[in-house]
Amino acid sequence: MATQHQRSETFEVLDGHLVRKVVPRTGEPYLHRCSVTTFEQVAHAIDEAGDGGFTLETIVAGEELPFTQVAVALAFLKERGIIDTRFRRNYAATNTCVHLDAMTEYHALEAEA
Repeated sequence: MATQHQRSETFEVLDGHLVRKVVPRTGEPYLHRCSVTTFEQVAHAIDEAGDGGFTLETIVAGEELPFTQVAVALAFLKERGIIDTRFRRNYAATNTCVHLDAMTEYHALEAEA
């Protein structure tokens, strides 16, 4: 009886980068990185977006950041419950400062290493 593989995604901090490691259901595992500078810039952009929400593309264009790095940052923020997605737009999950929450989670992850 064949077993179906599950997709898995993990995060870690290495050398000042947030690293997203993905093992897809099929295909080869991969990883992408996001610098701490870009991560902070994404968090600030989310705070500035306010109640109107944002998309990956609006942050990439508005902040002139690399697409893949923004995707890593957003995946981590979703995984940690800092942002949610509703109707293809992302929103801060709480009324607190996204930047503060994001950096707290980043440094907590870094301390686990």
